[in-house]
Amino acid sequence: MSDAVPSPGPDETRPAETAGGPGAGRAPDFDAATRDIADVPAVEVITTVAVHLMSAAAVNLGLAEEGEQHKDLDEARKLIQALAGLVTASATEIGSYHAAPLRDGLKSLQLAFREASVVPDEPGQGPGEKFTGPVYG
Repeated sequence: MSDAVPSPGPDETRPAETAGGPGAGRAPDFDAATRDIADVPAVEVITTVAVHLMSAAAVNLGLAEEGEQHKDLDEARKLIQALAGLVTASATEIGSYHAAPLRDGLKSLQLAFREASVVPDEPGQGPGEKFTGPVYG
């Protein structure tokens, strides 16, 4: 007789699996998730969030495949504003090696927003420009 614990069957889940997958409905293992997130360096969390904001803003600017279908400048404005705040506030913490490409991406999105707008904002009034200053092409 073996003391080994059998692996979960196809309809079962391991404690660390998240909701939505096999075995949905079981309580997630918050202790394991907390340990996992504690191991991630802050710079990685910040840059990951920034990349998600950039991606979402690009989609809402109509820059993705089938772009016009997803274009929503109001949503893009909010995402760019949040990105500008994050990049500006965290730049000194994450260092220029990480902040420089985020700033470049932010500027590209700000310029794309200006181009996509039927009536462009005045310089310094566009999304995120209260944090970055006026953006010019």
